[in-house]
Amino acid sequence: MRTTVGIVGGGPAGLLLARMLHLAGVDCVVLESRDRAYVEHRQRAGMLEQGTVDALRACGAGARLDAEGLEHHGIELRFERERHHIDFPALAGRTVTIYAQTEIVKDLVALQLAEGPPLLFEAEAVAIEGADGGAPVVRFRHEGRERTLRCDWVAGCDGFHGISRAAVPAALGRAYEHEFPYSWLGILADVAPSCEELIYARGENGFALHSMRSPSVSRLYLQVPNGTDVADWPDERIWDELAARFATDDDWVLERGPVTAKSVTPMRSYVHEPMRYGRLLLAGDAAHIVPPTGAKGLNLAVSDIRLLAPALIEVHRTGSTALLDTYSERSQERVWQATRFSYDMTKMLHAQPNGDAFDRRMQLTRLRRIVASRSAAAELAVHYTGLPLAV
Repeated sequence: MRTTVGIVGGGPAGLLLARMLHLAGVDCVVLESRDRAYVEHRQRAGMLEQGTVDALRACGAGARLDAEGLEHHGIELRFERERHHIDFPALAGRTVTIYAQTEIVKDLVALQLAEGPPLLFEAEAVAIEGADGGAPVVRFRHEGRERTLRCDWVAGCDGFHGISRAAVPAALGRAYEHEFPYSWLGILADVAPSCEELIYARGENGFALHSMRSPSVSRLYLQVPNGTDVADWPDERIWDELAARFATDDDWVLERGPVTAKSVTPMRSYVHEPMRYGRLLLAGDAAHIVPPTGAKGLNLAVSDIRLLAPALIEVHRTGSTALLDTYSERSQERVWQATRFSYDMTKMLHAQPNGDAFDRRMQLTRLRRIVASRSAAAELAVHYTGLPLAV
């Protein structure tokens, strides 16, 4: 096979890039190692910054998003049994939207299969060769045999465990990583959300998050020790612990319902520099991971593509690599700000396994500053709703 841009990975980043390139007349091929059912049903975050919403609308994937997405005007911080609302429009002039990543993928897959360039499922990329030269080759397995995809550029959108980042020689890249000493136990439940906004709760027993996927499906998380086995957490124990961590001094009640899914997610921060090696460009989780506390992972992937697509389009139309030459630098300016924000949110809201009374007082002092100071609250709101691209 031969194409202009070979895209490794059919998640939101790879699919959005393919759609933007297709609309600009740039041919590409998407290789996704999993089957369609898996891709369209894997659970991921669903909080969208306005820039992400705008990008999906611009590429024709906004119809269901506009019909079913839930616009949110803030978040609620809870600590010491108190409730504090952070008003995004008043503080940052923007809102966010809840729309599950699974639905974004379904929308983009449908567009890709109906209108776009080739999307090959169960096509496992096994090697990226020649990225430092003029004609990269992606070797992949599909339908029982090994095939090759020759291209001018390769976009590595295959996530943290994919092969793209590994194709960058160790001597030419650098990784920055931080492992957090706790994980999230997440559940999906068939019950209407108990609050109109997301709740971020700091309790003495740990952090809890109340989110939602739709008006009838709630998504909730508990801080748990690393290595936690979901089998040790029956439904009743989960609901009891959530209720305790969300507890307030008013009459608010956590609604309970059937739990349909459980999982444990480790927490880490990871940034790989640079995001370009010759004709290989990294995007999304292939280049960076953030803890989900700040709701930045999906949005960072989309912001990468919002910078990478125009750069590839410019090369195709004019031959100029000016935008590609600065892609890594421009992307990572936003990546590091989001990494810092997610790290600070995580450290402020989670019980530290080795923390002492001083650590707990520092967490509460930071929270008190946010709810008492408009400028501190605005800083949180601006970062949560999304910084502008470094165009």
